[in-house]
Amino acid sequence: LQSNGCCIGPGFTEENREPEEETIIKIAGNSYLVSPNLPDFHSCSPGWSSAFYGAECFDSEVHSYMKTLGKQKSSESQNIDAKKVELEQLLMMETKNYRKTIKFYQKLLQKERRSKGPETKSMLPKLRGQLEEMKSKVQFLELVMKYIMYAEQWGVESCVLPTVIHNGRTDTMDVAPTDELSLLLYYNTEKHQCNNQNGVRVLQAGTPLGLMAYLYSRNAFLEGYVQQFLYTFRYFCTQEEFLQFLLDRISSTLSSASLDPSTSLTKICNRSFYILQAWIEDCYSVDFATNTDLLCTLKEFISTKVAPLNGYGERLLSLLEDASARKSGSAHQCSSMDKCEEEGEEDRKTLRSLCKKLSEDVSRKASLCIFFLQNFNWKLSKGMGPIAQYQRERLRTISSVLPKPCYNSFTEEFPVSFGKADEVGPYLLIDYSAQQLCCQLTLLQQEVFHKCHPVHFLNSRALGVKDKCVAVQKAVSTEAVSLKVCNLFLSKCIQDQYLLQLLRNADSISTWVAAEIVTCHTSKLQVSLLSKFLLLAKCCYEQRNFATAMQILAGLENLIVRQLPAWKILPAKVAEIMEELKAVEVFLKSDSLCLMEGERFKTLPTIPSAHVLAMHVQQLETGGFTMTNGAHKWTKLRNIAKVVSQVHAFQENPYTYTPDFKVQSYLRQRITRFKDADISALAADNCANFHQIPAEKHSRKIQDTLRRMKATFQ
Repeated sequence: LQSNGCCIGPGFTEENREPEEETIIKIAGNSYLVSPNLPDFHSCSPGWSSAFYGAECFDSEVHSYMKTLGKQKSSESQNIDAKKVELEQLLMMETKNYRKTIKFYQKLLQKERRSKGPETKSMLPKLRGQLEEMKSKVQFLELVMKYIMYAEQWGVESCVLPTVIHNGRTDTMDVAPTDELSLLLYYNTEKHQCNNQNGVRVLQAGTPLGLMAYLYSRNAFLEGYVQQFLYTFRYFCTQEEFLQFLLDRISSTLSSASLDPSTSLTKICNRSFYILQAWIEDCYSVDFATNTDLLCTLKEFISTKVAPLNGYGERLLSLLEDASARKSGSAHQCSSMDKCEEEGEEDRKTLRSLCKKLSEDVSRKASLCIFFLQNFNWKLSKGMGPIAQYQRERLRTISSVLPKPCYNSFTEEFPVSFGKADEVGPYLLIDYSAQQLCCQLTLLQQEVFHKCHPVHFLNSRALGVKDKCVAVQKAVSTEAVSLKVCNLFLSKCIQDQYLLQLLRNADSISTWVAAEIVTCHTSKLQVSLLSKFLLLAKCCYEQRNFATAMQILAGLENLIVRQLPAWKILPAKVAEIMEELKAVEVFLKSDSLCLMEGERFKTLPTIPSAHVLAMHVQQLETGGFTMTNGAHKWTKLRNIAKVVSQVHAFQENPYTYTPDFKVQSYLRQRITRFKDADISALAADNCANFHQIPAEKHSRKIQDTLRRMKATFQ
C-alpha cells in the first residue's frame, strides 16, 4: 500500500511530478468506477495485485478494519449494507481531500519556482509527506471496498459448488460425478496469516467444469483466483465455452432469484454478473474485440434475456459500449506526432515523390536540405561541420541496399518528409544528450507497451517465438505462423498476436542501432555513436526502461558491429558500460519476478523486455498441464498468472516525460528506414568498418614476401 508518488528519477527535474500526481488522482478517484454515467456502478475487476499477491492482498489490517465498519456500538451486529455505506462516505471524503491537497501542492510548487521563498521551500516537504499519507489511506479504503464487494457478497460455500453446476443447461449434466471432490482437488496448509484458521484448503487441480464452478466460491476473489482464472482459462476452455457457462447460470437463476441475498440462487446469479463484468473490464481487448461472434452472442443475450428482468443488463450494455469506444479510440487515436504533423502539413510528400526529388541535381537537393533544417530548427553538432558532400552522395548508395520502408506500429505515421532524417543523418543523435534521447525513446516504447495485455505473453511458442537474439524472423508474417505443434491453448481458442508486433518493434530498434553505427563514414563518428548508444542504454536501464536497454544491447552485440575497429579506441569508462548491460541482461533472465521485488516497481515506472518476459512464461509452460486423472494443474496456472500480472502492474505507473515531437519524428524515421536493413551490405559499403593497414607497412610486407619468394629460387 505504501507508494511514493512524488519520487523523481535521478537526473530529472521536478517538473515531472505534476502530471504524475494527476495520474494518481485518476487512479485514486475513479479506480472503482466503470463509467461516470453509471453512479454506484463499481468495477468488479480484482486487478493485477489480486493475481500477484493472492490471499496476501488482504492482510490482517483489512480484516481488523472490516470488523469496525457498520457498527455504531460494540453490541450492534455487523451489516454488509451499513459497512458499504459507511465506507463509501469515507472514501468519497478522503478522495475529495486528496484532490484539494494535490491542487494546493501544485500551486505552491509554481509559486516556489517563481519566487523561491524560504517559507514555500520549507512547506513543500511537509505537504509532500501529507500527500503520501493521504494517498495510502485512499488506497487502503479502496482495498477494503474490494474486500466487501468480493468476499462479503454473492460468494457460496464450497459445498454448494455442485449446485452451481446443476443450475446450468442439460448439456453440462452429462458429467456423472457431481460432488466437489470429483471436480476439484485440494491440499491442506498450516494456519493462515490473515484469517487465523487452523488450516486452509488450497486448490491444487480441477476439471474445466470444476475450475469454472470454483469462481462462485466465497474465497475465489479473496484468494486471487478470479483474476488468475481470467488470465489463464484459455489453456483448458475456449472463450465461447466460458461465456456459455456464465450465461447458463444467469438464465437458470435470473427469474427465480429473490431479493434475499442469503439464498443460493441469488448469490449464483449476482456472482455470475460480477464475473462477467470483471471479464469485460479486464479482457475485452483480447477476447471480445477480436471475436465479433462472441461479442454479438453476449449483447443479444443481455438485450433479450437480462435487460427486461434486471437493471444490471443496461449497465452491462453501457459497459460494453464504453469498452468498445475505448478500444476503437486507442486503435485510431492520433499519436503524439500529430502536433508536429500539423506544423509540417505543407511539407508532407509521398516516398515516391521524395525519391524522385532526391535524384535531381545537387543544388536542388542542397536547397531542400537547408529548407528542412530551417523549418525544424535542427542543429548539427559543434565541431562536426556541415554534412560532407561525400556523405550526401552515400545516401543513394546506402538506400540501394535498404528495403522499402513498411510503416507499422509506432513508425506508421510520418508528419514530415522521409528525407529530412536522411539529410541530418546520425548527427542529431550526437547533438542531443543521452538523457534527452532516453526520455523520447522511452515514451515511444511506452506507446507500444501500454497496448499489450498479460494474455499476449501466453502460448508464445505457437506464435513462433523462440529463445534467440532475434525473437521473430523478419521473413515470417503474422498470417504465416504455424500453429500445429506448440499450441497450448484449445484449438478453437482465438489468440491475439500483438506480442509479435512488440518483438518486431524490438528487432527494428536493434537493427537501427547497428545500422547507424556501420553507416558512419569515419572512425571518429563511429566512436561518438558507440559512446552515445552505450550511455543511452545505461540511462534507459537506470530509469527502468529495460526494453529499450536490451534492444540497444542486441544492436551493439551484432556480429559485424562487435568487429569494428572503433571498439579499440573507445574510452575505457564507456567500454565498461557494455559489461554493465550484459550483467543487467543476466539479472533479467535470472528470475521471472526480479522486477517485482521490493517497493520500487510501485513508485517508479518500468518497461520490461518483452522477449525476456515471454521466455520466462515459456519456461513455466514447459511440462504437462494435466494430472493423470485429467485434472488441470491449477498450481501451474496460478504461477503463470502471477508472472504475467506484472504487465498490468507496470502499466499502472506510466512515465511522465515531456514529449519532444521533433526528436520523436526523427527517431521514428531513422528506425523505420533501417528496420529491415542488411547490416552486412551496409557495412561493406563503408571503408571505416575495416581494419586499415598503413601504406608503408603494407608495402614493406609485399617487399618481404617477394624477397622470400626470390630466395627460394636461388
